[in-house]
Amino acid sequence: MIQVTRSIAIDPRALQETFLRASGPGGQNVNKVETAVQLRLHLDAANLPPAVRARLETLAGRRITLDGDLLVTSQQHRTQERNRAAALEEMLRLIRQAAVAPVRRVATKPTKASKQRRLAAKAHRSAIKRDRRGTPD
Repeated sequence: MIQVTRSIAIDPRALQETFLRASGPGGQNVNKVETAVQLRLHLDAANLPPAVRARLETLAGRRITLDGDLLVTSQQHRTQERNRAAALEEMLRLIRQAAVAPVRRVATKPTKASKQRRLAAKAHRSAIKRDRRGTPD
């Protein structure tokens, strides 16, 4: 099991790796060696809590396929191993970020003093503008 947080672990069988040719650095190797990694997480097999899965689908955006899989690609490094580690780390970062529940906003009302300050500032601004007006000739 791949430990994501204390309470969330992913079954490695839910992950699928595909290797493909990468663009970018690599010299002549770029045309011969498949160094880019495409990591696919089957969300149905990952057994994520429903709330975490919903936040992950929102957070991942276009990285979620029509089949409901999370797709992470890494091609920034020259070796397959480093790209594999980078893709896994990116996937774990996304899941950890989705595991944090958003803090609910508590609606508050303005205090009486803040209302008075706002009205006093409006009255002051109004007086400044009124004093700017010239008297009609």
